[in-house]
Amino acid sequence: MPFLETVTACALTLACSGGPTAPAGHHLTLTMQEPDGQTSAVVLECEPSGGSHPTPDTACETLTAVAADFAGIAGEQRQCILLYSPVEVQAVGRWQGERVNFQASYANRCVAGAQTSGVFDF
Repeated sequence: MPFLETVTACALTLACSGGPTAPAGHHLTLTMQEPDGQTSAVVLECEPSGGSHPTPDTACETLTAVAADFAGIAGEQRQCILLYSPVEVQAVGRWQGERVNFQASYANRCVAGAQTSGVFDF
């Protein structure tokens, strides 16, 4: 199954499982696909911070500062191994009632986390 189809199916499953009580304004499904095809996903909810993301407060602060515009994230200095093991990430959902659909590729998991200031640290 191609990456986008897998991600879309995963996002729909996670988003729909929240039911009508899921936060409407700040709810994102974040996915990461490894080179071997393995995909991991977490849910990030903000205001209040929650979901299955391991550090929702940090991720929410980062996204709030840029109004969920991933291109506006400055990233952080972090020492990452120089191993090329590309990952593809995607964020889908809603932020302040607006649709979010972000996709990017990074050299490895560490770089994905560093360049998104922890949003993709899972």
